[in-house]
Amino acid sequence: MGSIGTNISRYRKQQDMTQKELAEKAGIDLFTLSKIETGTTPNPTIETMKRIADSLGLSVDQLMKH
Repeated sequence: MGSIGTNISRYRKQQDMTQKELAEKAGIDLFTLSKIETGTTPNPTIETMKRIADSLGLSVDQLMKH
């Protein structure tokens, strides 16, 4: 099973989106997104996860799978 950060990165890249673009779309700080993707912040809040998932057109469950 991949980490949440790995999954976010994979889905973001599939949509040809930069970290900056996703952070802006999700309304979160770029540094926060970077830390989540690299695993420095392995357990982001559900609010942050929801914002990221919505911005990628996914559910939170989809981000947590694989």
